[in-house]
Amino acid sequence: MSYAGFWIRTLATFIDVLILMVIITPLLYLIYGDAYLAQLAPTEEMKSSLGFWDTFINYMVPVVFTLYFWQKFAATPAKMLLGLKVVDAETGANINFRQSIIRYVGYYVAMLPLLLGVIWVVFDKRKQGWHDKMAGTVVIRK
Repeated sequence: MSYAGFWIRTLATFIDVLILMVIITPLLYLIYGDAYLAQLAPTEEMKSSLGFWDTFINYMVPVVFTLYFWQKFAATPAKMLLGLKVVDAETGANINFRQSIIRYVGYYVAMLPLLLGVIWVVFDKRKQGWHDKMAGTVVIRK
């Protein structure tokens, strides 16, 4: 297996975030109108949620998006575009739903200590971040 390194995985994440912004921003604008755009403007005070749909869509759409693509295609759209795939670390098979959930939650764990668990990909021989280690997954080049 040819493991995908830190920079290509970072690029894939950046592209996926852009895709999610293209989905989420118009959706929330349809619900909240100009109030949503005003919330996006930089100010000195912290912004709070505009309401249920703001919080729900901003948290649930990324979860559903990511889990769906990992289960259906073994990769998010950006990983597919870049020729990457998330697979079981031992068998090389597509990951199961349990691994997907653990991997997704593992991202939060990996990011908490100053992104150390994500940066770990740079130093690991199989290019695994903490989220990969927790879920028993690796990201490979097809």
